[in-house]
Amino acid sequence: MTSDSRNLIAHLARRAGFGATPDELDRYEQIGYGALVDQLLDPNDAGNIPDDIIFRRHVDIHAMQGHNAAYWAYRLISSGCPLEEKIALFWHGVFATGENKLNNLGSLTNQISTFRRHGLGRFDDLLIELSRDPAMTIWLDNHTNHKDSINENYGREILELFSMGVGNYTEDDIKECARAFTGWSVKNGEYMAMMAMKDSIWPYGRIFWHHEYREDDHDRGEKRFLDETGPFDGGDVVEIICRQPATARFVSRHLYSFFVADEVPVPQWSDTPPRDPEAIDALAQAYFEHDHHIGAVLRVLFDSDFFKEAAFQRVKSPAEVIIGTLRKTGEFQTPDGGDPGIFTVMEECGFMGQKLLDPPSVEGWHTGEEWITSGSLVDRVNFAAQRMSDASLPGVMDMVARVTESTSSDPVELVSACLDVLGPMDVTEDTRSLLVELASAGARDGVTQELILDLFKIIASSREYQLC
Repeated sequence: MTSDSRNLIAHLARRAGFGATPDELDRYEQIGYGALVDQLLDPNDAGNIPDDIIFRRHVDIHAMQGHNAAYWAYRLISSGCPLEEKIALFWHGVFATGENKLNNLGSLTNQISTFRRHGLGRFDDLLIELSRDPAMTIWLDNHTNHKDSINENYGREILELFSMGVGNYTEDDIKECARAFTGWSVKNGEYMAMMAMKDSIWPYGRIFWHHEYREDDHDRGEKRFLDETGPFDGGDVVEIICRQPATARFVSRHLYSFFVADEVPVPQWSDTPPRDPEAIDALAQAYFEHDHHIGAVLRVLFDSDFFKEAAFQRVKSPAEVIIGTLRKTGEFQTPDGGDPGIFTVMEECGFMGQKLLDPPSVEGWHTGEEWITSGSLVDRVNFAAQRMSDASLPGVMDMVARVTESTSSDPVELVSACLDVLGPMDVTEDTRSLLVELASAGARDGVTQELILDLFKIIASSREYQLC
């Protein structure tokens, strides 16, 4: 029987990362819940697979050609600072930027790196970096936003989808915001647009975009924005945005939906109240008390009762299914240039409905139960069941050894041991009864590796495995 402290730490590991192996949970238990929260929020040496090894084994990744998130996948799978990658995934869903329009995978990969560096810091700083990010500039057309001819696209989305939400600003605020961001462009845009399309610059691949502030194209006139007046530039409007109560609540609701429990899609937020209004109030208060610092808000969230009591109340995203499974099975810890598997699994993520680096629109993905369709569920179950029952994978064999060492031939104990190493997981009585029935039938000749793998396969195929 798993202890309450181990269950709580496993819950934290699923939400602040992608789950944990039994060995990692042993180490986390020794650290303790509070100290583990501190460690996760202060990432140091991630210890992920070094870039030079990835690039040496995968020249195509080095050139950032193609349309696959394989490079990020290596980071997601091997990082020893899981919250650093999880917060990058979170902001990628909020500030959704698609490679299908950019046609420049390297610039989008650089955006993910920005989310790693600034994702746990002040929201103001993150919005400034986002506004300077060349991938976002091209994605939302701010390179065509000029002082004599504004383009409102970025000005609208930074208010509607990135910070405040519908109903908290006016059309005039959008225009004034766009004016403030005139001149925030990309360097040598025409030449870069032409050269970035070329795949023949081997071995360097496409040239990345670079930010450039064009002072002669910036509207320096007086602006009236969110009831404040001045000759604002982009930095000024970001500061004004981040001071708004609506921003605190909008960011808090995003954090709650991603780290605590599934909310309705963002377009419904203007007319659908939060699932837990008191939780949103607490997070919004922390946002202001800690100078808009996202890491500090997350500390309040992880220490809260509403977080600790929310185990298995979220549907895993496809990325969480895939990365969580691969971290358990111990796959892709050493890049192999002759093995296309890392590319294949990230295509699987797309088949399940979440092609990383290529969201369907600036609105991002609809999450929660909308991840589950008849087709995606089959893909999710097949992916997890096949890998969790593969005796050639080192992580699977480590879990088999744990079960073998920790249990007798008693079917109930055997099932509990399997659920513990794959989670620990909560399952319904119906699921547990089915597993015990399978264990009873298979254990007549003793507990074999084949029986344990069969139990792993059924557990990975269960409804409960799709939750976190």
